Amino acid sequence: MSYSLDAFCDDCRTALKTDTGPGGREKVRQNLERLLAEPGFLDRHVLSAPPGRHTLYEDAELGFVVLAHINPKGHKSPPHDHGASWAVYGQATQYTDMTEWRRTDGKNDPGPATIQVARRYRLEPGHAGTYDIRAIHNIEFPDGARFVRVTGTDLERIPRLKFDLAKGLAEIIESASAGAA
Repeated sequence: MSYSLDAFCDDCRTALKTDTGPGGREKVRQNLERLLAEPGFLDRHVLSAPPGRHTLYEDAELGFVVLAHINPKGHKSPPHDHGASWAVYGQATQYTDMTEWRRTDGKNDPGPATIQVARRYRLEPGHAGTYDIRAIHNIEFPDGARFVRVTGTDLERIPRLKFDLAKGLAEIIESASAGAA
C-alpha cells in the first residue's frame, strides 16, 4: 500500500500530539523516510517540481510545515539554528552534507559566540535527520539536490541565529533561507 503526503501529515499530527518532545520528532523522521521511499510522492511533489522552496502542507492546529526544496545550484549555508523550532531533513536526490555544531561559550543568544564541530555526516536519498530546538548545524549540497524538510513552525515567523565563524558572532536572522541565494 502506498504512503501519501496526506497520510504522512496525519501520522505527523498524531505523533506530535502524542509526544511533543524528541520522541514525537523521531516519529516524524521515521515517517519521512517512509514517505521518501514512495515513488508516487517523489514524482508528484519533488522530481517534477520547479526550482525553489515549495510549501506542501502547513498544519493549522500544530503549526508544523512540510516543504520541498528543489535546488538547481549547490549551496553551503552558514552554521545556524532554527530558534525555538526543530527541523527534520529528508534527502530525495543527490545528497546533503550535514555538520552539527556545539556552542562552547555557554550562551544561546546573539553576540560574541564560539562554536565547534560536533559531528559530520552525509544524508543520502531516502535518509532523514532530526535537528532539535536550538541545534546548530549547516548544510552543503551539490547542484540538483532535492530534499523535503519538516519544521515545527513556519521559520519565517521566528527569530533564529546564524553564526559568523570569522567574526565569532551569532546574529539574529528571520529568513528561512539562512543565507541561501
